[in-house]
Amino acid sequence: MNWDNFADVVAAIFLLAGSFLTLAAGVGILRFPDLLARMHAATKPQALGLILMVSAEALRVRSWSVFGLLLLVVIFQLFTAPVGAHMVGRAGARTDQMRKELLVMDELTADQQQADHERLRALEHNPEIEQELARKIEERIAAMREQEGKPPAE
Repeated sequence: MNWDNFADVVAAIFLLAGSFLTLAAGVGILRFPDLLARMHAATKPQALGLILMVSAEALRVRSWSVFGLLLLVVIFQLFTAPVGAHMVGRAGARTDQMRKELLVMDELTADQQQADHERLRALEHNPEIEQELARKIEERIAAMREQEGKPPAE
């Protein structure tokens, strides 16, 4: 067995394993019951599946220019998947889409409550900030109404 045949066999194994992990990620997104489990399914096996599939492509093509491009794809995926999962998790926490009874520790809720308390205390001591926030909210509402084609509220 020469190098080309060996590389093709390894590429086939990587491609099948990567396809299986990507399929498992898709099934997990559809079947898992809560946000955190779905978020886990969307990032962990999907990223490893992509790495295996890209490695299979690199072994099959055997070109440095293609390898460089595939390496960029993997790096981009490894940087964006955790950030996307973090944003989904924070949005889920802010909108109460998570099942709190499943959490072992919830540091985010305590931090959000403390920040809200500090923000309210700052507003009480500085009424100019409250007026500025009210003005900005009115501007945003007017801009949204304008985009929807509705007349501005009087």
